[in-house]
Amino acid sequence: MSDYDEILVSIRRIMRAVDLHSKKIYKTSGLTAPQLIVLQTLRKHGTLPPSTIAKEISLSQATVTSILDRLDKAGFTRRDRSTTDKRVVHACLTPTGLEKMAEAPELLQSGFLREFRKLEEWEQTQLVSSLQRIAMMMDAEDIDASPILDVGDLAE
Repeated sequence: MSDYDEILVSIRRIMRAVDLHSKKIYKTSGLTAPQLIVLQTLRKHGTLPPSTIAKEISLSQATVTSILDRLDKAGFTRRDRSTTDKRVVHACLTPTGLEKMAEAPELLQSGFLREFRKLEEWEQTQLVSSLQRIAMMMDAEDIDASPILDVGDLAE
């Protein structure tokens, strides 16, 4: 196998790992990775406006609003108007949402980050640089992407 074949096989393995893990999350919890990340963000920070959630997880506000619509419908989150400014809406977890999070598996990026942080700083820098170069070579450096490892349309 040539060196470029090994690179392409590695890229395909990464894509496949993301796909399989996304399916596992959905199968075990009924949640998509973006939905789970929104729930985790609310658990970590408490009540937040959708715009703040969007900034925190690097997704558009429209995408976060769509995710919250689904989470509200399922009873995992709730949105309330601010008592001081009726134009402002805050999202929060419900007790059902907290229970749902307890049964959800770990996100793929959590395991990746644990391992990445074990690397020496020069190795981390080299990996980032190499992956950015691969994205450029695949004409993908201008594609809007968040740090959520998931497949499919994030707009749900």
